[in-house]
Amino acid sequence: MNTLSNAHNASTPLKFRSLGGWVEQPDNLQPTLEGHAQADVIIIGAGFAGLSAALELRALGADVIVLEQEFAGFGASGRNAGYLLGSMGIDFAVFVNRVGVEQATQFVRFYDEAVTYVEGRFEQLGIQCDYTPSGVLRAAVHASQEKRLHKDMALGEKLGSSTRFVDSAEMRARGIPPAFLFALEQRGGTLNPGKYVGGLRRAAIDAGVKLYEHTPLLSFSEGASISCKTAHGSVSAPVMLLATNAYTPQLGVLRNKIAAIRVSAIETKRLSEQQLAALGWKAREGIITPHYIMESHRLTAHGTLVLTVKELGYAYGSKVPNIPDQRAYSALAQVLRERYPALQGLEVQHCWSGYVSGAYDFLPVIGAMGAKQNIFYTAGCSGHGLAGQSFMGSLLAAQINGKTPELLTALQHKTPSMLPEPLQWCAIQSAFAAAKLLDARTDRKVRRDNAKNV
Repeated sequence: MNTLSNAHNASTPLKFRSLGGWVEQPDNLQPTLEGHAQADVIIIGAGFAGLSAALELRALGADVIVLEQEFAGFGASGRNAGYLLGSMGIDFAVFVNRVGVEQATQFVRFYDEAVTYVEGRFEQLGIQCDYTPSGVLRAAVHASQEKRLHKDMALGEKLGSSTRFVDSAEMRARGIPPAFLFALEQRGGTLNPGKYVGGLRRAAIDAGVKLYEHTPLLSFSEGASISCKTAHGSVSAPVMLLATNAYTPQLGVLRNKIAAIRVSAIETKRLSEQQLAALGWKAREGIITPHYIMESHRLTAHGTLVLTVKELGYAYGSKVPNIPDQRAYSALAQVLRERYPALQGLEVQHCWSGYVSGAYDFLPVIGAMGAKQNIFYTAGCSGHGLAGQSFMGSLLAAQINGKTPELLTALQHKTPSMLPEPLQWCAIQSAFAAAKLLDARTDRKVRRDNAKNV
């Protein structure tokens, strides 16, 4: 097993988990689709959005079939960091710059209401997922980030977002690791996303949703009745919902609206009681940083540290190969070493990667298509889909039922068009490189300040 002292060396591969760190293939794997079936609604994808929509539609009396290419939670829903976070997850200026102040308030409202919605589902569906509602901190690692945080907080308040500034004295009093100087705080918390999506899966099966796992969608035809073909069968229905997130472009859909972006994570071995005591962090608040490519830091219920992001990846053509990204894992291991000097020698247990979908404007991508406008879609979570996509599933279920929520209408906007390849690959790689340069400058400042204080 690699220790932290050498884990950041790209020549020393870390243990890669192809399923992500939170899930295993379920013991009660649902059957593949055989023969022909009919339903009121077909949902493609058994993640947060697809399962939430299926549950809501089933509660309305609909006959629902869900097709999943692997098993529920295999994709981004089982690979993320497990943050139940509202509007603070995306820089407030992004909302305003894209759609203006008035509509930006609706996006803020959507993300914040999504937290309330998911918390309610835990109770309604009896989902135990290690939820810790201790809030989420957007925490600075260098003094130069304070101006940006205050500016963002002021704009958020204008848009109706409830955040508060946590100064350094309060950070230390709460036992937040000293690498994090001050922060914005918003309600929410952390959870085990594998247990959450597993709870949705269990509730959907119990409710009578017909879930077919290991059943990839091969093709579909439009019309008053939509027909979906799989390897061993087919299913038809008057309505279909694509809840396939980053995998959607591989279906030949939304290639002009979203790109599949690879994000990565590392998880340490379990901390000893002595290490936990030295670390502090008793409330286990989730932490994200205001880097342009953020870092996320959290303690799990089982006593490990999970760090995510720091580097992003893009495969030509928005492909989604389930392969390791050793460069990203090495960057995260270096972050682990530098942010937690008291934990030198802590081993990295394993790492994983997954894909999220993002639009050029970082906003949700929702709508309907097809000759009959009966093929609905949701994508563009930009790495903040746990709350948002769960809530979006419920809003789209209402729309499919004929009662479009006012909030869903308020979110409608024109998503900017993606560039064709190879221009898209060049543009995305250039944006990632520029962000890395800016973040590296901040991190160099941190190292210089730390060296002075030794």
